[in-house]
Parts: sequence; C-alpha cells; structure tokens
Amino acid sequence: MEQYAVKGGNPLVGEVEIGGAKNAALGILAAAIMTDDTCVIDNIPDVRDTNVMLQAIESIGAHVAKKDRHTCEISGRNIVDHTIDNDYIKKIRASYYLLGALLGKYKKARVSLPGGCNIGLRPIDQHIKGFKALGATVRIEHGMIVAEADSLRGAHIYLDVVSVGATINLMLASVMAEGTTILENAAKEPHVVDVANFLNTMGASIKGAGTDVIRIKGVQRLHGTNYTIIPDQIEAGTFMFAAALTKGDVTVKNVIPKHLESISAKLEELGCQVEESDDAVRVVATRQLNHTHVKTLPYPGFPTDMQPQITVALGLSKGTSIVTESIFENRFKYVDELTRMGASIKVEGNTAIIDGVSKYTGASISAPDLRAGAALVIAALAADGVTVIDDVRFIQRGYEDFHLKLQSLGGIIELVDSEKELQKFRLKTG
Repeated sequence: MEQYAVKGGNPLVGEVEIGGAKNAALGILAAAIMTDDTCVIDNIPDVRDTNVMLQAIESIGAHVAKKDRHTCEISGRNIVDHTIDNDYIKKIRASYYLLGALLGKYKKARVSLPGGCNIGLRPIDQHIKGFKALGATVRIEHGMIVAEADSLRGAHIYLDVVSVGATINLMLASVMAEGTTILENAAKEPHVVDVANFLNTMGASIKGAGTDVIRIKGVQRLHGTNYTIIPDQIEAGTFMFAAALTKGDVTVKNVIPKHLESISAKLEELGCQVEESDDAVRVVATRQLNHTHVKTLPYPGFPTDMQPQITVALGLSKGTSIVTESIFENRFKYVDELTRMGASIKVEGNTAIIDGVSKYTGASISAPDLRAGAALVIAALAADGVTVIDDVRFIQRGYEDFHLKLQSLGGIIELVDSEKELQKFRLKTG
C-alpha cells in the first residue's frame, strides 16, 4: 500500500503551477456528454476523481479520447446506455452530475448512489426536489437513483440550503427543458460559474451564475465547443498554507487571485505576507503565526475544503484559535491524527478549540479524507523528524503530482510502497 514518507523542517521555497479545478472538471465532463458534437476540454487535472468520471462516461458509450495528459475530446453521440452502475463510480461524490446530464438530454437516468470522502452527511434531497419540480419522477431502488420524465419543463426552484452539487445538477437537467428555470439560493462558487460558462459556450442560455439567482432559458440542443477549465482554488490554497506552515516563500502560479481572497485574508491575519499579481499569489512567512478565528461558509466565505489546512496552521500559532465548521458535521476526524503529532486541539461538536504549540513531531498517521490528508502532509513538512502517512489514495483523488510539486519546492517527501522503500527513506534522510 502506498504511503507518503515525509521529513520535516525544510521551508518550502519557489514556484508551483496549479492545475485545473477538480470540482469544476467533474461538472464539465458530465455536461460534455449532453451534445452529440465533439467537445475538447483542456486543463483537466489528472487525478483519480476525473479519471473515474471519464471511465464512467466511456462505459455508457460516449466517445472519450485523451489528447494529452490534461486535454480530452468527448462526444455523447453514441451513448447507448443510461445506467451507470460501476463499482468505481460509487467512490466519487460527483457521480450524481451524470444524473442531471442524462436526465436533461435523454429524459432518463439510473446512477449508483454516490460515495466520496466520509466527511459527514451530504444528502441529495435538494437534487431530487429540483428534478421533481422539472417534471421528473425520482425513486431510489437497489442502490440506484432512477430519474425519468416524458418531458422536462422549466420551474421556479428554491434551494433550502446552499448546495454546489444541487446547483450544478439542476443547471444540467434544465438547460434543454421547455421554458425558463429559476434557481434561487443557488451556490456562487467559482466552479458553479465555470460549469455555467461551459454550458453557455455549448449554446445554453444561463444568466446569473455567481449570484444567488440563476436563470436558465431552455434550448433545443447543445453543440460542441473548446474550453479551458479554471485553476483549482483549493490546490492553490493548500500550497499557500504549506508556505505559511513551513516558514517558506512560495509563489502559486496559474491562479485567479479573486477566487483566493478569503484564503489570502486569513493568511494575512496569521501574519504572512501575501502579494497578488495578475495570475499568481506569493506567500511569505518569516515568523510564528498569529492566532485567529475562522468559520467555514459558502463562497465567497472561507471554504470548507480549506478548513483542515487552516486548522493545521493554527495548531502552530501563538495563543488560542477557534475554527467553526458550518458546512459538514464530520470534518474534524483528522484531529486525532494531528494530536499524535503533538497538536493541542479540543473538538466540541462543529467547533475546534486550538491551543497553539511550538512544534509538531513526526508520527505514523492516516489520511481520513482528501483535504484532511493534504493538510496532514503539510503538517508533516513542518514537523520535527519523519512522518509516515497511510491511505494516500484519498489525497490522490484531488491532487495531481502532490509529492512531486512539494519536492520541487524543497520538501523532503517520497511516495513509498514497501517497508524496504520506507527504511531506505529513513536512512537517506538520517
């Protein structure tokens, strides 16, 4: 089983290129099957989640051809099956986008109930409510969500909670519905906007993406397009916090600084120097971090996907900090692992109270999910001694070449898959 072996203590210094946004890519890949023409999509991150999505759409007959590592040609012309029931698709949360895409195009879809990281209950009731409002019947049977309709008609849908998944899924389902659909209390995240922009380049009529009211005027068909996915704000934020934690100097390139404002603001509160340019952000950290309080919120608030990274940083700050998780109820599972490294954190419900310590120390730990796994890696880079991290498959779901990018910044980290390789790493790093 693959592990990350990490020797801490080196400040991360240099430049790192950020890949395409995983969460945008998953919605866009699903949307691409909604036309019989060819879509060429660039800047797709080469991570497990996107590769599983490509496998899934290929399994139902869609044409999928990789042009290079980050560019793919997709056509839905030869789709023969509207059922997606593969073991691998159950492992990713965004499998439900295929429900909206297939329902929107073919008026029928059967998709396995989704999986993903176990970070708390993520119900799909808002998706189902929306599909029903558009005229579909929806039922769950044999572990599958089945949605069918004779026709789909535009509707006025108010989402009870702000949900990125439901917002994207209902955009997909309604772009070819008769009439106009209005989504109220819609999610405003950059990847929602990116999926809407992609659909618009295919001939859809979507207005208001990025606000809490999205208007979708149904069109009869979508056509092919060429499109480049936006940079990944969470990958960028992870490297920004890696710089802060290791007292480094890192420039993250190929980013949209506007998408990173809540992250940059918190890093400045922590005492880091943050410099923005057109498509890059530089983070410089020279001293012990300050304490602060943070609450995760829908965009443009502080992202829930950055909560473990800021908690890990606050664990090494001066004083007491409070982190409140308002999106998911089970997102502090990594705290037990961080405690093994010497952190002083008390979790009460959806709140973590963090008393800063002077240092972390190396330990054997496990990644409980994608973002927490990445956060534990950057904690290990700041720790004394060697840390061994199990279950790196979670991290590989959303970070392309994570250890190689960290190595390029001076981090001492290797991917090992045997006890012999681990012993070699320990001997080499002394």
